[in-house]
Amino acid sequence: MHVEKLKYTIWAADADRATAFYQTCFGATIARQNPHITELEVAGGLIAIHGGGEGKRTWTGLTFQIADVVTGAAEVIAAGGKCERAPQPENGEPPHLAMCEDSDGNQIMLSRARS
Repeated sequence: MHVEKLKYTIWAADADRATAFYQTCFGATIARQNPHITELEVAGGLIAIHGGGEGKRTWTGLTFQIADVVTGAAEVIAAGGKCERAPQPENGEPPHLAMCEDSDGNQIMLSRARS
């Protein structure tokens, strides 16, 4: 089977708000949009935001690898998301994980490459 592209779809109660969150926080660009779905490109990957979600907390499995999860968590909050617990150092290294939510309750993870 030839795969043409891979995308991950999340649901949002307010698709416009969710789109703005990913654009603001992760520099996402709109790859395709119609009244029902918006496809966003982030670092070569596609996230499809589908309207009609319930806005409930939902684990997505999405992980965004960034250089500094502490700064990233602050940016998630500034863009309208949440991070219920501040990223914690582990074994004398700077934090490498931050568990967050986008503006519609979709849970996402920020990670830092470990040394």
